[in-house]
Amino acid sequence: MIEPQLKSEITFEDFKAEVLNDYRIARISRECSLLGRKEVLTGKAKFGIFGDGKEVPQLALAKAFQNGDFRSGYYRDQTFMMAIGQLTIEQFFAGLYGHTDLNFDPMSAGRQMGGHFATHSLDENGNWKNLTEQKNSSADISPTAGQMPRLLGLAQASKIYRNVRGLESLTNFSNEGNEVAWGTIGNASTSEGLFFETINAAGVLQVPMVMSVWDDEYGISVHAKYQTTKESISEILKGFQRDNENNGFEILTVKGWDYPSLVATYEKASAIAREEHVPVLIHVDELTQPQGHSTSGSHERYKNAERLAWEATFDCLAQMRNWLVDNNLATAEELDEIDETARKEVLEGKKAAWNAFVSPIKEEQNELVALLNSIASSSANKVFIEKQASDLASIKEPIRKDIITTARKVLRLVINENGREKLASWITNYIEKIQPKFSSHLFSQSDKNVLAATTVAPTYDETAEEVDARLVLRDNFDAIFSKYPEALIFGEDAGNIGDVNQGLEGMQEKYGELRVADAGIREATILGQGIGMALRGLRPIAEIQYLDYLLYAIQIMSDDLATLQYRTHGRQKSPLIIRTRGHRLEGVWHSGSPMGMIINAIRGIHVLVPRNMTKAAGFYNTLLETDEPALVIECLNGYRLKEKMPTNLGEFKTPIGAVETIKSGSDITVVSYGSTLRIVEQAAKELLEIGIDVEIIDAQSLLPFDIKHDIAKSVAKTNRLLVVDEDVPGGASAFILQQVIDEQNAYQFLDSQPQTLASKAHRPAYGTDGDYFSKPSAEDVFEKIYAIMHEAMPEKYSSLY
Repeated sequence: MIEPQLKSEITFEDFKAEVLNDYRIARISRECSLLGRKEVLTGKAKFGIFGDGKEVPQLALAKAFQNGDFRSGYYRDQTFMMAIGQLTIEQFFAGLYGHTDLNFDPMSAGRQMGGHFATHSLDENGNWKNLTEQKNSSADISPTAGQMPRLLGLAQASKIYRNVRGLESLTNFSNEGNEVAWGTIGNASTSEGLFFETINAAGVLQVPMVMSVWDDEYGISVHAKYQTTKESISEILKGFQRDNENNGFEILTVKGWDYPSLVATYEKASAIAREEHVPVLIHVDELTQPQGHSTSGSHERYKNAERLAWEATFDCLAQMRNWLVDNNLATAEELDEIDETARKEVLEGKKAAWNAFVSPIKEEQNELVALLNSIASSSANKVFIEKQASDLASIKEPIRKDIITTARKVLRLVINENGREKLASWITNYIEKIQPKFSSHLFSQSDKNVLAATTVAPTYDETAEEVDARLVLRDNFDAIFSKYPEALIFGEDAGNIGDVNQGLEGMQEKYGELRVADAGIREATILGQGIGMALRGLRPIAEIQYLDYLLYAIQIMSDDLATLQYRTHGRQKSPLIIRTRGHRLEGVWHSGSPMGMIINAIRGIHVLVPRNMTKAAGFYNTLLETDEPALVIECLNGYRLKEKMPTNLGEFKTPIGAVETIKSGSDITVVSYGSTLRIVEQAAKELLEIGIDVEIIDAQSLLPFDIKHDIAKSVAKTNRLLVVDEDVPGGASAFILQQVIDEQNAYQFLDSQPQTLASKAHRPAYGTDGDYFSKPSAEDVFEKIYAIMHEAMPEKYSSLY
């Protein structure tokens, strides 16, 4: 008999009990998949994507997975989650139904479709739990291969904890770097660039990462011959195999239906990654997908009879069953009993989950029906209201949309009656109660959120000298790295040369190559490194060399980082700081300001736009005392401008969400940010010479934006508004205008049309002339403001043109 390689010597009876328990878990998982599909097809659930066919390799993965380890996987790992004790039958179905109570669906409280798994790294107050005492899963996302960049950072954290001094006290996050980050992915998704970028980076960094590729020969309906060269990911990655002369990966292959070989393979992979900090790729092939890709279709449409027959024979559960019987570990009758018990347990668990899901909604349904009937008794529209109440009461399986829709429709029928106030109050209270179930935790709700941070102004000696602004950044980073041993920075040219603008000059020499590190040209995984390390308690600063290059990483920022607190209902956080530089320079690819795209793609991440390096340094200081992710965009043309050197480096803090009035005025309010402010200031000086007094407000942060509504207060004084920036027309300037007009209600103070001045729609052309004719100039600002004043007071300001 071939026995699995277990962690320690055990008796035969213990071994038998363990493998039979594995089979029981696998059968429960399979029954969940089968019954889950039926729940979707009968309409109780909206969509299903399940882990059937992948059960046995996930059992092997779970055996090697230890406390403190992290998973970064895809949406078919339900068996693994069950095997590590982090997913029950009831929780599986609660996720399928979209139960909005975290006590029932601990993965996301109904915010993600079923199959997306997470554990709780935080308590209910947003404080870190001891991650070394639990098995951890970072929150899944649906975009294929999107889990890969984060995986790199989760693994790198172990390397940092093992090798960087000063982190010994952070015992909640690591046990001397012995944790492994385990990734899972479907074979077809290895075609994504994010997969290859991560694999290459892991080989370079030599981090404890084990990557499992579940290979069932298809990607939805598309065969592997259209997906992967040679139809084998392990074949084409052979060049990554480590040898005696070169670092690389350990690459292992194993059949997905071979239980003992799978257990042995995963134990081997765990030892290599955990002890040597060498990445491992496990290609698990000859897997099946018995129900096809998802509930949206059937695999009989694209698999021929021969393939379907093979899948029936080599289904991993069928093969495990054969192995158990052939090796006298169980009889067919004993396994039949396990199968039948599993079916009953899953059916009962499904019923319990459905009752828990629908019961509070039915209570809300009954409450509204009673209220409507009460209102109807004295209404002129009694017949119509009673009809609405009756229709609502007849819905056997209501959803909250049914309830609130009915209430709002009836409100129109009692608009001039006594019942209006009572119903309106009910609707308001209902929305206040229910809406947060779908909307909370986009940003941190802990006492460490950015709005709770205190402001500390920079202080200066009387003899403070004017220095190149990049020196303010450099010396502030020095103070940060000294104050926070868990802080580190990495990016293209960030290490050896101290970044392209010398804001990190000498930092690598002082703090070492692990804390101030160069990275390859791979923006998505630079972001991923930061996300993963921040998930494990470090305070990373991921540097993207130029703002234009952020586009490579925008998908990771948008789909993963920005949604993390939201999609875990506040139970995971990744307070990553993203550092970049942008705005004015010269050329199509190095002077972009795609702010509108950014702020609309990454809601959930703060976007900070300091006008100088002192402000930027203050933002870094603020963020390191908070628990939220943020993007800081330094002004690319500001590093050599002169600024005074503060005396309280590392301590002064720029407020987030607060604007600053940098020039008072009485005729018009001009709002801008970043490099463009210097142009606005120049135009304002020239306008003052002809009697136009401009009030200039620096937005400072776009997300959040002017939380005290100081811009509206300014408009109330000047009665005119112009927003100036260097994004495309309708970009960030439109966002700012919407905030001031819609959110701050400044429209009521306006005597002139509120306007914007932005760049041209095309990318900025190269050279000084290219900049002048592509982006707003001081003359553009002057003439725009003059035209507004001419329209208001033509007798005083004659037309320029």
